[in-house]
Amino acid sequence: MSHTVHPAKIRYEYDTLPEARLQYVHGVWGGINPQGDIEMNFYLESDKMPAFSERIISPDGSLGHEITPEDTQVRTITRQINAKIALNYSTARAILEWLEDKVEMLEMEENNPAMLFNDDAGLEQ
Repeated sequence: MSHTVHPAKIRYEYDTLPEARLQYVHGVWGGINPQGDIEMNFYLESDKMPAFSERIISPDGSLGHEITPEDTQVRTITRQINAKIALNYSTARAILEWLEDKVEMLEMEENNPAMLFNDDAGLEQ
């Protein structure tokens, strides 16, 4: 009869890829894909840059004001996708619980600013 010995603990060590960077987001767009995973596209919004701009040159050679071609009837907002994430149900549930905990901590921080920095930032699945 074989007896399995389990370790007393598990250590998680974190490596950050050189291309990993902090991203600020304004929102997320996505849904459930054909494989049953949740796809999330995190985006940052900003006013669309014009295709070009021009400056009027006065007869004396000085630069006048800058002009851009624009449609005053429509404001165009660009949503730049910063990250595309796909996750399964159990990971989504764990992230949801983790995020609810962090939001609750932020709400508590309004009454006690010292609470914000006493956070165990990990996500358990």
